[in-house]
Amino acid sequence: MRAFHMTWFAFFLCFFGWFGIAPLMAIVREDLMLTKAQVGNTIIASVAITVLVRLLIGPLCDKFGSRLTYTWLLILGSLPVMGIGLAQSYESFLLFRLAIGAIGASFVITQYHTSMMFAPNCVGTANATTAGWGNLGGGVTQMVMPLMFSAFLMLGVGKFVSWRLAMIIPGAVLFVTGIAYYFFTQDAPDGNYRDLRAQGRMAPRSDKSYGSFTAAAKDYRVWALFVVYAACFGIELTINNVAALYFHDRFELSVGTAGLIAGLFGLMNIFARTLGGIFSDTFARRGGLRGRVWFLGCVLLLEGVTLMVFSRMPALGIAVGAMIVFSLFVQMSEGATYGIVPFINKKAVGPVAGIVGAGGNAGAVAAGFLFRVESLATQDALLILGIAVAVSSSLALCVRFSPEVEAEEKAAFAAALAQREEALSTAA
Repeated sequence: MRAFHMTWFAFFLCFFGWFGIAPLMAIVREDLMLTKAQVGNTIIASVAITVLVRLLIGPLCDKFGSRLTYTWLLILGSLPVMGIGLAQSYESFLLFRLAIGAIGASFVITQYHTSMMFAPNCVGTANATTAGWGNLGGGVTQMVMPLMFSAFLMLGVGKFVSWRLAMIIPGAVLFVTGIAYYFFTQDAPDGNYRDLRAQGRMAPRSDKSYGSFTAAAKDYRVWALFVVYAACFGIELTINNVAALYFHDRFELSVGTAGLIAGLFGLMNIFARTLGGIFSDTFARRGGLRGRVWFLGCVLLLEGVTLMVFSRMPALGIAVGAMIVFSLFVQMSEGATYGIVPFINKKAVGPVAGIVGAGGNAGAVAAGFLFRVESLATQDALLILGIAVAVSSSLALCVRFSPEVEAEEKAAFAAALAQREEALSTAA
């Protein structure tokens, strides 16, 4: 449970730093005199590099363990978050947003760590909750960063300096958390990878982790989930980047009010992604791995439909309501996806988690190109995305398991439940 709480908190801070600049983009746009295309390019940059880093981070987890990998990502990732305030031009701002995007790979470590720590009967819920509470940072930052910005204004600092100073705070907290992660977590329930290898209880460190990456990359189911995750987490990243600016421009709201409303989208993570994991585990209890797959396909279809509805809302009140319902299905889809990931290949959990996680950022990159087109209104771009999500839901049903794997996982699920009941009765 210590690993559970450290992972979600670290991921929360990564999300906070990753999207900390998003609710302040109206000020940054004015300060650096950015065009719509340039703003769109910075949105793409913030998620593009994460695709590559997520692909690399899975094998690193297999090789070095979650503890060391997360520690270094947090410490190194904090530097561009604090440094973005030094940007004086479009080009330098673009480079800083690109560098900040690397901390988005923290998601893979979070899912890897909880996959190592929890049993089959609750791993879906654990994965969904750590990721969901981490994603919550994307909503909280929409609300808190404008407040930090306003606090500096109240101290008499100019608005073009205030947004720069505000970004130092999440960066500093990320740095401290990286140090804490090293001292307060371990790689597996029975110890750290380094100690387990020294004791002969784990295979020696080698390049086999990259062999497992190749095995994962050859599995068509991994790429089906890659697209599925692009259609849910990719959409969440996109909304995190554009929501505040969308409400600011379309409904003529202040930066603070637009950020507050945009934050509601991310705040749904406090329970919605967990709900997706809980339902995934529940459907597994009744229908095995096939039950997990069917639930994912259904909830992803509902996400696409509600996104299309949200894009057509002409009034502020109903637009906010539609966004909240849409957010529910987005995050449930994410939880349901990672309710399946740990079962694709037990010998390559890191690479599978990394490839599927990279799909989320690949989806955000693809979506980002829609928002840089001068002639395409934001609401029309959202409609196109809704249609794409609905179509991609059919790919979830392509994820199949052999009868042998179904039977094996059903037995493991039952054994985990029996062990839990035995532990409860002993404690009573």
